[in-house]
Amino acid sequence: MQRMFRRLAVVLALAPLLGLGATPTRADSLIGSYIAFIGQDDLYNSQGKRLTAPWQVLRQDRANFHRFGVSQPGDEWDPYFGVAANRATLERMVRNGRIDAPAGKALLRGGVMVEVRIYGTGKVGRRVEVDVVR
Repeated sequence: MQRMFRRLAVVLALAPLLGLGATPTRADSLIGSYIAFIGQDDLYNSQGKRLTAPWQVLRQDRANFHRFGVSQPGDEWDPYFGVAANRATLERMVRNGRIDAPAGKALLRGGVMVEVRIYGTGKVGRRVEVDVVR
């Protein structure tokens, strides 16, 4: 039994050196943010199909703004989602970030302003935090 506790102590002591610890080596920093009004145009994809997930609405809003030139009063430019490949990462970024259930439901209804903060390292976005602005 004592031998097992010694092994556990060694593993716990070496965990940070082996990358087994929960602490990140580098924290993400804010690399961009924007405010956008989620209008009816943002609730449908380019084929006219109704979107069903908050990340899809955010992605369509940014595609509308950057690619199609469709925007509503209050929409702001952002430094990250002008690139199609970056927009394609929005699902992962929402999953890694934060959007609470009421904000997600409001996004799917439309007619709301959202604030989106993009976090990452350098020019690589890793997560977003989304709030409905009241």
